[in-house]
Amino acid sequence: MISYIRGRVASTTATSAVIEVGGVGMLLHCTPSTLADLRIGEEARIATSMVVREDSMTLYGFATEDERDTFEVAQTASGVGPKVAQAMVAVLDPDQLRSAIAEENTAMLTKVPGIGKKGAQRIVLELKDRLGARAVPSAPATAESQIGTGPDWRPQVHSALVGLGWSSKDADSAVAAVVPLAAERVSAGGEPEVSELLRAALRTLSKT
Repeated sequence: MISYIRGRVASTTATSAVIEVGGVGMLLHCTPSTLADLRIGEEARIATSMVVREDSMTLYGFATEDERDTFEVAQTASGVGPKVAQAMVAVLDPDQLRSAIAEENTAMLTKVPGIGKKGAQRIVLELKDRLGARAVPSAPATAESQIGTGPDWRPQVHSALVGLGWSSKDADSAVAAVVPLAAERVSAGGEPEVSELLRAALRTLSKT
């Protein structure tokens, strides 16, 4: 297992990053919170989890070991694969997820795309004794985000939301909801960052 990767951030998208390690570009599928701490050209340390399938090996990247460990434990629940597990830690941070499961708050869990009422009940039942107490936070990735500058933030945010499991219609609504935030950034003389807008869109969807 590759526990973490340290190297120069070669590139980022709304859902992934390429980290150069020893002359090799490692593609990591990342949560918005992880991508928010990355700056192209700077070094970063990212906790990782490798998911091996018959036809693929996929690396997932996380800002902290706690996120990574929660992602791995989530997959031990029946019917929870990497995509849903990643959405779980994208929508709910590890402490929120632990609290939701400990308190049997299935309504909170159903805010995650791909988890219905029955699935939430099953996750509570199966993970209640598997998720430990709050972990001591580890150092986050060492760089800040530069992704998302430029005029094409809408398709990037939309694509990221669909990739996390929301419907295209829900993604459209969330994108529309964060347009004022993007306009505010432009009015202040800056450029809207996809990572910030994606987090705002996720908050919008979690309230619906």
